Amino acid sequence: MVSLRFPFSFPQPPKPPRRSFLRPSYAVAVAAGGAAAAVGFVYAARNSTNPQTPFLESALNLLFSDHSSPLWASLSLAENSAASSVVDSKTGFSFPSVIGDSQQLLGIGLRRKAILGLKNINVYAFGVYADNDDIKESLSEKYGKLTVSELQEKDFDKDVMEGDICMTVRLQIVYGKLSIRSVRSAFEESVGNRLQKFGGSDNKELLHKFTSQFKDEYKIPRGSVIDLSKERGHVLRTIIDGKEVGSIQSQLLCRAILDLYIGEDPFDKQAKEDIRQALTSILQK
Repeated sequence: MVSLRFPFSFPQPPKPPRRSFLRPSYAVAVAAGGAAAAVGFVYAARNSTNPQTPFLESALNLLFSDHSSPLWASLSLAENSAASSVVDSKTGFSFPSVIGDSQQLLGIGLRRKAILGLKNINVYAFGVYADNDDIKESLSEKYGKLTVSELQEKDFDKDVMEGDICMTVRLQIVYGKLSIRSVRSAFEESVGNRLQKFGGSDNKELLHKFTSQFKDEYKIPRGSVIDLSKERGHVLRTIIDGKEVGSIQSQLLCRAILDLYIGEDPFDKQAKEDIRQALTSILQK
């Protein structure tokens, strides 16, 4: 289941319109756009660690390698006068139920990394969003009548990642001492491995184009928000605390990014299952 500092204060991410929430014992129902769309979440919780625990700067480059043990996030609902959101109780970060007016929250996970085999670090919490209409248009005919267990035997995950569906992975930084070198190194490893897996070894230029968006002058202190947003036409747009830092049109790159979170070997396996269940719920409506 990945220092950036701008020379000015970061704006807060825009708040979505108010949405109503229902919470069954193991599900979250999200209402958006005047039509109800039930989205199921099942989250288990483990003991969290202190994200402020210091450790050697040289160990930071190990933070995002592909072999972290997942931590399942437990959720609580937070409602205020402006918007409905879902709070990850292990990190305290909240995720709006809807972003961009149409992309609904499918699930939340946590990226963790064991440093030098001594300490588990909470690196960032992430939320995966998708446009309901895009999901139905792309997937309903093929998958609309299947159960979650039946989807596991199909090419469902591949079709979600490769389809022309507007999706966003929102990262919220938990550990506040990441360097820009660590971020670039993390993406070079994790995204690079996926690019090679899906497209062969001749993708160094594409990988460099993506990682070079994270420039030396940026910092990502605790609480920073990074949006990796897949738009129509397979355009990956990277936004850091509300500021766009680059966009790349590449179906291969979009799939490589999504594979980190909903692919065969995701950062948080339980989050992937929650997202698949949410997608199934949308398709069956």
